[in-house]
Amino acid sequence: MLVNFDSLEDTSKIWIYQSNREFSASEINEISRNLEDFIGSWKRHGDDLKASYQIKYNQFIVIAVDENYNEVSGCSIDASVNLIRKFEQKFAIDLTNKLNISFKDNNSINVVSLADFQNYAKQQKITSNTVVFNNMITNKADFEQNWEVTADKSWHKRFILNE
Repeated sequence: MLVNFDSLEDTSKIWIYQSNREFSASEINEISRNLEDFIGSWKRHGDDLKASYQIKYNQFIVIAVDENYNEVSGCSIDASVNLIRKFEQKFAIDLTNKLNISFKDNNSINVVSLADFQNYAKQQKITSNTVVFNNMITNKADFEQNWEVTADKSWHKRFILNE
């Protein structure tokens, strides 16, 4: 069952899918419609899942499930990943590459390979004050507090030179 994202418990499980580019307005409309249809009928062994989504910065798809209501199963997770893979194919985007790293450069979002991120850090183009997106977080509370943070407050800090 599709609910308002803000109404979900802080412990709700989160998945973040980062696109290698911004979505167009028509892509956002289609992705939103598909997500609403999917989440509206998303089930775990016949039981409804209480879930929602957000599209952030026209580049990140965030899916959340309140596991206090019903826990997700492997099959239900697979179904959501299949939807994400359909978006990848339809829009020629990369949403599932966990080796892509995103960070802000002024007001724009850059998505680079892990190797490039490490090189930028060595060159000090990325510093401890660079805003990064921690797509490894797993619950709504962390998403709201620790998703978009400076590199020194994320796992990214291991690549930052001591300043």
